[in-house]
Amino acid sequence: MAQLLNYPLVLFGLSGLTLWLATQIGASLLRRRSRVTSDVREDFNTILVTTLTLNGLIIGFSFSMAINRYEQRKNYEEAEANAIGTEYSRADLLPHEAADNVRSLLRQYLDLRMAFYTAHDERQVGPINARTEEIQSALWAAVSTEAAAHPTPIIALTVAGMNDVLNSQGYTQAAWWNRIPVGAWILMAAIALTSHLLLGYGAQSSKAEIRLFVVLPFVFAVSFLLIADIDSPRSGLIRVHPQNLISLAASLQH
Repeated sequence: MAQLLNYPLVLFGLSGLTLWLATQIGASLLRRRSRVTSDVREDFNTILVTTLTLNGLIIGFSFSMAINRYEQRKNYEEAEANAIGTEYSRADLLPHEAADNVRSLLRQYLDLRMAFYTAHDERQVGPINARTEEIQSALWAAVSTEAAAHPTPIIALTVAGMNDVLNSQGYTQAAWWNRIPVGAWILMAAIALTSHLLLGYGAQSSKAEIRLFVVLPFVFAVSFLLIADIDSPRSGLIRVHPQNLISLAASLQH
């Protein structure tokens, strides 16, 4: 199921169809065995409304979790741009040759960070991360060498700035791994299936009118689509655009 969550449109179609089938099963197979009689209709309606309400609450909480994670990814993109821009300026504190080397490495690093955000496929991320680690090692070696040769407070400021650059990338990666737990999705799916089975089972209308029950599965499927899309960092339509990194790259070209 974890792989399915990376394809929101597939999840939309599959969940909508599954919930619609659950309604039809409830309206046909379950009602053949026993019908909801008038003396228990009120209690049944209470159970149905409670189940649908619970499902709505869980969907609301999951949507809130997805939004929070999306905002976290946006905030870390801004933090990365600020850290890289600050360190690029602090490179002036280094000796001329070392400063040119650090600036060159930071420009390469900035390109890799933009590529990380714009990659649509996980298979593209592997080479990007591998190259990122190489540049990070080179950046740290460049400032640590100068710190060892000239242990002054000014050089220490440059080292601290580089530490912020490297840490911000780690925070970003952790935020991209921080997704809605699969267990929460299973709980939503289980309650949604139960509520749609009950919905079909308690139907009092004809078969033609039962087809109108496609509306509720569609609404649930749209909710699942929106949550999965926001929660999916790469394959969703709603993704974090590295506007701060792009703006920084444009400013460094002048």
